[in-house]
Amino acid sequence: MMRYAIRHVTRFDYAETVDFARCNLRLQPIDWPGQRVEDYALNVTPGGRTAPARAQAGLAHVTRLVLDRPTRELEIESVAHMTVDRPIPIPEPSDPTIAEVGALARASRDLSPLSPAAYCYPSPRIPVNEAIAAWCAPDLPPERGVLEAAIELARRIQREFAFDPTATLVDTPPAEAFAKRGGVCQDFAQIMLCGLRAAGVPAAYASGYLRTLPPPGEARLVGADATHAWVLVWAGEARGWVGVDPTNGIWMAEDHVIVAIGRDYGDIAPIDGIVLGSGAQDMHVSVDVAPQD
Repeated sequence: MMRYAIRHVTRFDYAETVDFARCNLRLQPIDWPGQRVEDYALNVTPGGRTAPARAQAGLAHVTRLVLDRPTRELEIESVAHMTVDRPIPIPEPSDPTIAEVGALARASRDLSPLSPAAYCYPSPRIPVNEAIAAWCAPDLPPERGVLEAAIELARRIQREFAFDPTATLVDTPPAEAFAKRGGVCQDFAQIMLCGLRAAGVPAAYASGYLRTLPPPGEARLVGADATHAWVLVWAGEARGWVGVDPTNGIWMAEDHVIVAIGRDYGDIAPIDGIVLGSGAQDMHVSVDVAPQD
């Protein structure tokens, strides 16, 4: 079991005065099998009105922030204390096959935000792509166990794609990252989701944090962690949703903390909304995921 103190700070500096802003914040981690939120605080400087809002899709805690007085800067601090106790899953011969989970999902009458039927199909940011589907297909034959297939596909992505923060932007479509064979965690998750859904496997986009360790002998840097993205695969009623991290070729385990779950990044962006003003803005993000004794 791991206990974490998580601090996520987003700061905006505006070139000109902003007169009004309305934002959706999805920064509070969710309770989920294997993780529990012990306490949470949201701090906004220079202040503003906040209220709970309903998630439009997926599963997330949404806070509506309204700034109605002029400002040149905005800082949003999210602080959570978490307990994570999540064993590493092991594929079993009894796991349902890819064909079986697809049939079960399509027959599901579950209308909850995490119904497997809601994650079988293309989404706004992850459309059908024949090239990605064909590349993923060798790992996803219908008769293969779904968890065995998922981890092998994640490991193949980790081996064959280069982690390159300069290759893509937050709105880069999966087809472009696939063509470049490079990108960041969001790109690798979206490529994997595209392939899984093409094979009929219900798969969701998970956003959150990953604990990172400093090199041996070096001090851990405060604020050096980052938000992370990976994939949740639905493996039938008994197994439920199981996390797979294609950036690192590993299972979701005690180093991962889920903040929100959706069809793609558009459902669960940490901050989105509108700002009324002119001029440029600078944004700086600092994330610290600190294990607690």
